[in-house]
Amino acid sequence: MTSSTDGESEEKCGLTVVSGSHASSNSPANDTLDKVTSGKLAVLRQQHRELDEEILAIITAGAHDQLHLTRLKKRKLMLRDQISRIEDDCVPDIIA
Repeated sequence: MTSSTDGESEEKCGLTVVSGSHASSNSPANDTLDKVTSGKLAVLRQQHRELDEEILAIITAGAHDQLHLTRLKKRKLMLRDQISRIEDDCVPDIIA
């Protein structure tokens, strides 16, 4: 691994990785960030499951308010988007 004089670029396996900090991926700050991100993902997934169960219960009951059901489905989709965004941010972009 080589660093440039400014310390913002590292070369790994022939690829240049640019970062704004000198911290390694195992630093306490990154561990805390990973824990926070994992915790946030767990909460979002739990909320998504709960909405799914609520939607299913409303549909199964038969008589339901279509507007309320639509709002629940929209909220569920927004949660799914947030989950996907966070997961995508955790996976580095690979330039092929």
